[in-house]
This record gives sequence, structure tokens and C-alpha cells, in this order.
Amino acid sequence: MPVPATPLNRLRQLWSEGRPAFGAIATIPSVQLVQIMARSLDWIIVDLEHGPIGLTEAHAMIAATTGTPCTPLVRIAANEPWLAKAPMDIGAFGINFPMITNRADAEKAVRSVRYPPRGDRLWGPFHAPFRWGQSMPDYMASADDEMICMITIEHVDAVNRIDEIMATPGIDVAVIGPGDLATSINKRGQMDDPELLELVARAEAGILRSGVPIGGVARTADQANALVDRGYRAIALGFDWSLFQRGIMAAFEGIRR
Repeated sequence: MPVPATPLNRLRQLWSEGRPAFGAIATIPSVQLVQIMARSLDWIIVDLEHGPIGLTEAHAMIAATTGTPCTPLVRIAANEPWLAKAPMDIGAFGINFPMITNRADAEKAVRSVRYPPRGDRLWGPFHAPFRWGQSMPDYMASADDEMICMITIEHVDAVNRIDEIMATPGIDVAVIGPGDLATSINKRGQMDDPELLELVARAEAGILRSGVPIGGVARTADQANALVDRGYRAIALGFDWSLFQRGIMAAFEGIRR
């Protein structure tokens, strides 16, 4: 019997099977760190929003996931098609759009990752087929269906409009960003604040109602297990720097200093 082909976008397969995918956000411009992380994670988001990573480093980091089970995604600095264009053209399998607050924002994000007539993406994926393991014609035939549109719900206005946002066709996954959500209600850094937790619960309920895979952040194993039990399918275990920091702290456990 022929061996089944490896799925082009493994995240889509996991989500279609109802299985959670665990990942992290890469903020350090390091191929070596990505190579290490990609051996254990289902996905990595290369961060072009808050960190010092440029397109040249992002290209190398995306390429560094080749030959691993890890799907490379890119977070851009704003919901603008021109910011999404280059990351897709250098091989990203999806784009994370920040600060989606209404349906118009969501529609703009969806159209950014798909070619006409389904969207507004411009042609020029000169380097993407090499990472995807395809010819240019095959890439063009599969890009619209395989590219992931990930939106982030991270503002009180988004929570108040969660149903209209999630009714937008073409969203592949919606993640809740508690950091900026707390900031939007002047509770920055207060991750256990009751008002924030209530907003997270409302966002969660709205996303789950839509049937679109939901993503979130887990700081501990217990939190991750609780998210899985509630139906989360994309779970961020931390940033590269925080995972590194936790590893160093764990190495010192039990050592007398």
C-alpha cells in the first residue's frame, strides 16, 4: 500500500481531528533557537510585532523549521495587507493579525492571505515554494486553502463585537491575547483581575460558538490542561525568552548557592 503523503499544513490536520496544537512565540532573531524549539512544538510564531526580528532573520527562522513537525507562522505589526505580503512570500504557513476589533478588521485580514478573487494578496511568492516543498504552480494552486488566517482578540471592543467578528468567513483560528486585553481596560499586567477574566470568558464563549478553532496562552501545565478541556486547539506555552528563562530557573532548583 502507498504511504500516505505528509500533510502540507499539519496544523489544519490536527484541528480537523479535534486535537490541540502547542506552540510558542519567537522574539529572538535566532535560527539556532528555532531549530531547538521546532523539534518539540507544533507551531512557532515568528514575531514581527514587538521584537527585533527583521524579514531577513524571519526568512532564516522559517527555513529552520524545515524537516520538523513544526509549522511556521508570522505575527505582523498591524492588520495591513502590505505587512502580511512578504512573510507569506518567504514561506510562512500563516499570518497572525493583531488587534482585530470588528468585522471589517476581520474581513481585511482574511482577504490579505488569499489571492483574487477570494482576496487581495499580490503575486510574488518567490521563496515560499522552497519552504512548502512545492513547485511554483503547485504553491499557487494550494496557497489559498493552506494559508492560515489567525486573528487575535485582544481589546475590550473586540469582545463586545465577538459574534460579528467570528461570523466572518475565512478565519482559521482566533486566539485570545490577555496582555493587550488587560491593557485595554487599564489593568495591564493584572492577569488575574476579575474584570479581565470575565472578558476572556466572554471572548472564549463567542469563539467556541462560532466553531472556529480557539487559541490561548497557558503559563502552567494545569492551565494548558484546563484549556484543552474547554476546547482550545492552539495553545501558546510562552515566548522563547520565557521558556529559556524557565529552563535556567529549573536547572538551579535544588542547588545550594
